[in-house]
Amino acid sequence: MNLSEPVNTRYWHRLEDDRIQCDVCPRYCKLHEGQRGLCFVRGCEEGQIKLFSYGRSSGFCIDPIEKKPLNHFYPGTSVLSFGTAGCNLACKFCQNWDMSKSREMDTLADQASPEQLAASAKEFGCKSIAFTYNDPIIFLEYAIDAAEACHEQNIQVVAVSAGYVCDEPRTHFFDHMDAANIDLKAFTERFYHKICGAHLAPVLDTLQYLKYETKVWFELTTLLIPDENDSNQEIDQMTRWVVENLGPDIPMHFSAFHPDWKMQDKSATPAATLQRARDIAIANGVRYAYTGNVHDQHGGSTYCHQCGTRLIERDWYQLGEWNLDDNGHCLNCNTPLAGRFGGPPGHWGARRMPIRIMN
Repeated sequence: MNLSEPVNTRYWHRLEDDRIQCDVCPRYCKLHEGQRGLCFVRGCEEGQIKLFSYGRSSGFCIDPIEKKPLNHFYPGTSVLSFGTAGCNLACKFCQNWDMSKSREMDTLADQASPEQLAASAKEFGCKSIAFTYNDPIIFLEYAIDAAEACHEQNIQVVAVSAGYVCDEPRTHFFDHMDAANIDLKAFTERFYHKICGAHLAPVLDTLQYLKYETKVWFELTTLLIPDENDSNQEIDQMTRWVVENLGPDIPMHFSAFHPDWKMQDKSATPAATLQRARDIAIANGVRYAYTGNVHDQHGGSTYCHQCGTRLIERDWYQLGEWNLDDNGHCLNCNTPLAGRFGGPPGHWGARRMPIRIMN
């Protein structure tokens, strides 16, 4: 396959006025010939929707799995991370705006076939690969092909996504994923509509789908923005919904906002806000609540919900004390820790290592 050429896709249909509607996400972009969707990487060409970023990336990097963030998915292991250009949301606070909001194909300077991705992950000893930096839903054909190639090499596959996707492509996509971190950006329709240009309900539907119709291990991340989605009431409602609809074992990460993109007038999130959110979550029955983007050893560590033993000590992305047996059970009381574990922890640490994948 020529990685510089657009590829055909399957989730679209023709409208009565001859426009083509993309059916990948609830945005339902309706396009004339030659137009691109809001995501930029899907567009109408030759009377159908094509993907213009297949095999192309803004760069490849080996990260700790905890950076995705995933704290209960093979802790301490390394993950080959990459993304493309574009996104199907319009978040004003985007922390990766240089990639997700890019409208230049030159952003996608690196190339790799699915087979090359799998081979590179294996060569560098990565436990998994992650589609991250921008939402893999918009390049699902590439992501699915890469997942199939990785599974042939016994490499796990991780999606970092906002969960804003239609039913049929969602099933197709997550059938190939082993783990996911879903950005639950807020818990009000106002925030999703005003700040992200999207809607809350499809995201909540995706979360329930993942919980009850797949075997995907997933965790949630909410970036708390001062005066936008950080009130006690909203955090209380969100965490109660998670426990009631997804159960107490879904880890929740509350991360600090830093002024960026179109929200540079906002101040950074105080550490106390993250600690408050974590406390509310735990009080409402969330067993594993974490603070992120701040130095908080206590808020970043994992504790047994039964006896309180510190099971996994974390200092940023560096693991310390480890009190789990090889099956992921507490050494003190034998209570299982929810997640995916495979013997002793990995030792990748906090390193971030950019790599080149050679054609």
